[in-house]
Amino acid sequence: MNQQIVDLHIHSHHSRATSKDSTIEGLYYWGKIKGITVQGTGDFTHPMWFAEMQEKLEMTEEGLYRLKPEIAKEIDKTLPITVRDNQIEFVLTVEISNIYSKGGQVRKLHNCIVVPDFETASFINSKLERIGNLKADGRPILGMDSKDLLAITLESHDDSLFFPAHIWTPWFAMFGSKSGFNSIEEAFEDLAPEIKAIETGLSSDPFMNWRLNELQSRTIISNSDAHSPQKLGREATVIASNLNYLNIINAIKTNDNRLVGTIEFFPHEGKYHYDGHRSCGIRLSPEETRKVNGICPKCHNPLTVGVDYRVGEIANHPEHFKPTTHKQVEYIIPLPEILAEIEGKGVGSKTVQREYHKVISSLGNEFELLRNISLDQIREAGFVKLSEVIERLRKGDVHIEPGYDGVYGTIKLFKDDTERKSSGDQMSLL
Repeated sequence: MNQQIVDLHIHSHHSRATSKDSTIEGLYYWGKIKGITVQGTGDFTHPMWFAEMQEKLEMTEEGLYRLKPEIAKEIDKTLPITVRDNQIEFVLTVEISNIYSKGGQVRKLHNCIVVPDFETASFINSKLERIGNLKADGRPILGMDSKDLLAITLESHDDSLFFPAHIWTPWFAMFGSKSGFNSIEEAFEDLAPEIKAIETGLSSDPFMNWRLNELQSRTIISNSDAHSPQKLGREATVIASNLNYLNIINAIKTNDNRLVGTIEFFPHEGKYHYDGHRSCGIRLSPEETRKVNGICPKCHNPLTVGVDYRVGEIANHPEHFKPTTHKQVEYIIPLPEILAEIEGKGVGSKTVQREYHKVISSLGNEFELLRNISLDQIREAGFVKLSEVIERLRKGDVHIEPGYDGVYGTIKLFKDDTERKSSGDQMSLL
């Protein structure tokens, strides 16, 4: 059975703080380069995006959507030949920002919905447009209880999927330290059993989530939450099934053997992993935060408590706990970041972009390179230095500086510049 790389949580250019390249064509182009087989459309509640999707996408016999052939053909001409034949399908998705009062506290939760077709999306849109302005943002802000949004999703279609997004993010998440809850039941009450899956978010990984008993009985999925198409697949879910909507959704709902596992950011790289104060340059581990009673030692205001600390507050199991049996967990560093480190340049530099194009043109999509292509094959293609670094990544031989209070962490494959330079400033070519 083929493995499908699935990324369900993304955004279009109609969401705030997103790239103008987050068009349907841009998502298609970069999805192929990354090696994603099923990706969300994002933002189906936005009227202009909804109309554009209807114009440019068509349903397949397998219940997924694909870019219409005449559009796809023109984009394929611009792709490296090594990735042109990659199959990529879409599913209709949206993230909703729910802000409401419950239990005497203001709650701010982000939730994602996946639906099987435009008719179901239209049903949900008709319900939500009575509550808030869907034109204002591709990720609309709605003053409604997350439980009520779940109820609408359940009513919309038996094959719709609802999952709480990046559940540990301090400011906008189900378990967020600033505005969340302490349990699924507290958040969703009698509908809690209908929460079949949760999303890890960039600052946590499945092992952190499995420390909670109630999450051991849910499917744990990962997605990119991409605000630009170049960020697609920075996290993803791996499903062994035919390329079929029902297979994908039911694998997630049931957590059966079709759900292979997830592909993860190192959670320390997420911008809310540790505690701290960005303005003060203070970053603390949970143990250090407890020692200072949660107060910034520089400005003496409360620290922004990160995901690692928050997990420990409500977990049933200690740090480093692992279930007896569990799904596969793979950690990656996106290829542009690897090349940037090798070259000693910025990710957006022309040098890194040029090397990225060379690698993809020679070896194929990014996920295949990071996960499957042999080191010998990488060396034989002429990328000797890259093969050495990929070997380090696959062994988990990395150097970590955790993110905190909105500052992304760094995951390095070289300890410092001296080590990088001693290995050669540039990728050696045979």
